[in-house]
Amino acid sequence: MTSTTPLSDLRKNYEKGSLEEDQVASEPLKQFQLWLDEAFKHKIPEPNAMTLATVDPTGRPSSRIVLIKGCDARGLVWFTNYQSRKARALESTPFAALQFHWVEMERVVRIEGRVEKVSAQESDEYYVTRPLASRIGAWASPQSEVIQGRGSIIAKATEYGLKFGLNPPRPPHWGGYRLVPDYWEFWQGRSSRLHDRIVYRLVGDKWVCERLAP
Repeated sequence: MTSTTPLSDLRKNYEKGSLEEDQVASEPLKQFQLWLDEAFKHKIPEPNAMTLATVDPTGRPSSRIVLIKGCDARGLVWFTNYQSRKARALESTPFAALQFHWVEMERVVRIEGRVEKVSAQESDEYYVTRPLASRIGAWASPQSEVIQGRGSIIAKATEYGLKFGLNPPRPPHWGGYRLVPDYWEFWQGRSSRLHDRIVYRLVGDKWVCERLAP
């Protein structure tokens, strides 16, 4: 089955904004928080969804969508199973790239840096805020492993639900990661494919702001 419109014929003109050096914040975190706030105000679907790219021990890259759950001067945080494919990749290569794509605003943010686990206390504090079904799910799912049908997961969830009731503890194999950025890129779509790309690079302890060719 083929599309009625050839992919090579698809076109979009970007006209919703601009990004100049004298418009951006002095530090990338402030610029990111500004854009994230605007994404929420524009009611972008899941504005906290981001692509996480990792590299395994063989050099093979992989990516997936995760949800940002924290952002401050220390970095950007998400939570996952520490035995998953991405966790195994981060164990061998503790660097990653993140990307936010807010299509409706014609904006992309790219972040690169070193990755570390958050403290057990931070993971505990976030875990208790999750819905009960999600807390049980963290016990039930051997993330990234082959399973014998959906029924096996449902059975495990039932088993752990009966075992822990309303107060499941955080699984020892589940917790948070923090990406500590040393590179940020803010991309604003522009007409004629002459997009705006403003980057921040960490040089020593200072952020250097530059423009890249589109």
